[in-house]
Amino acid sequence: MKITVITGSPRKNGNTFAMADAFVKAAEAKGHEVVRFDAAMMHIGGCHACMTCYQTGKACSFDDDFNLIAPHLLDSDAVVYAMPVYWYSIPAQIKGVIDRVFSLVVGGKEIAGKKCGIITCCEEHDATVMEGVTMPLKRSCDLLKWDLVGTVCIPGVLNEGDIAHTDGCAQAAALAEKF
Repeated sequence: MKITVITGSPRKNGNTFAMADAFVKAAEAKGHEVVRFDAAMMHIGGCHACMTCYQTGKACSFDDDFNLIAPHLLDSDAVVYAMPVYWYSIPAQIKGVIDRVFSLVVGGKEIAGKKCGIITCCEEHDATVMEGVTMPLKRSCDLLKWDLVGTVCIPGVLNEGDIAHTDGCAQAAALAEKF
């Protein structure tokens, strides 16, 4: 299976990265082909709602790093989003990617039938805080006709390395079993 992993954390040694790494290693060990994009380290703007998707031959007429990701989204059997919660929602570092999946729809590309996974964490100990990430992605999966196969939600992690005091990496690795 071809899996595209997109992360949305700017901390290379952070908790989200550790969980994404655990997922990628487990998925590759199962024989899956994994391509990872760390959106926070890329130049990706928001959707301009210009409705000119694919008119230049690329997913987005505003040529930035999303156009590097788009072909992999189309070619993948599965997409995994990994991100921390920022102010009770999806961080801006990955939101541009998620919003611009719209270009694939406007461009008439067949994207239904993919599997999807979510990996997220937050500082607070209340797991419902992560609903600001999971609910929009669950609804997006429904709209796109993607099968959401699993969600890893780890509360109570803020500082780099906090994830080591949880089973977050083990849960992320176990998510690979669902693909």
